Amino acid sequence: MDSNSASSPPFTFRSAAVFVATGLALITYFQYEKKRLERKKLAEMSKGYGKPKVGGSFVLRDLDGREFTEKDLLGKYTLIYFGFSHCPDICPDELDKMSEAIDIIQKKEPNALRSIFVSVDPARDTPDVLRSYLAEFHPSLIGLTGTWEQCKHVCKQYRVYFSTPPELKPGEEDYLVDHSIYFYVMDPEGDFVECIGRQDTPESASAIVLDHISDWKRDKKPIDRTPLPYLNPDSATKAQQALGIGHRTSAATAAAAA
Repeated sequence: MDSNSASSPPFTFRSAAVFVATGLALITYFQYEKKRLERKKLAEMSKGYGKPKVGGSFVLRDLDGREFTEKDLLGKYTLIYFGFSHCPDICPDELDKMSEAIDIIQKKEPNALRSIFVSVDPARDTPDVLRSYLAEFHPSLIGLTGTWEQCKHVCKQYRVYFSTPPELKPGEEDYLVDHSIYFYVMDPEGDFVECIGRQDTPESASAIVLDHISDWKRDKKPIDRTPLPYLNPDSATKAQQALGIGHRTSAATAAAAA
């Protein structure tokens, strides 16, 4: 028997470590690929083949009175939330979550995302009311509103339920609105790809969007990285955190804290 063969074990500790590391790397890769293919399949299924499509044409107005349509969703990923400023708890909680997720996404994928708040209560959510309300959460939020008919139409396009009364008497403001509670993730071609629900955290919500962005880049598809005029990299949320206050702090409270 060869002396070298006798002194060298056929399977050393080092080779075992390499084998294990390679196996773990392959498992991680295949898990990632499986999730990526699942996301791709979900995105394709969400484009409306053989079932009602989520999203479509609409006409609303931003807070400066400019027309905003589905064509303005193109180029970047978009987060859309439907709510109203008089919402007592759910909308503020969800917008806090959305604000934190926006910051995480902006840090990892700069200028790849726009974030939209669509009012389901146009009678009370005037541009001035919405501007003041959204300023308490994140400076990049785009507020959209319109007539009751326009808001109803966009809600129908996105399969959003809401119960806002269509005809209100002058000065009538004492009513509640029930509505669906989801963030809609739209890709740069304006197609719906996934919903983010109440069970998601800022971390899991941002991870969902970042995963879709990663898949998009992997397919070598373009993303418009032009900075939006209302998107400040040093966002107000960071300034608020430096003061030790939350997203929902009013300007007066922030000034007092300073």
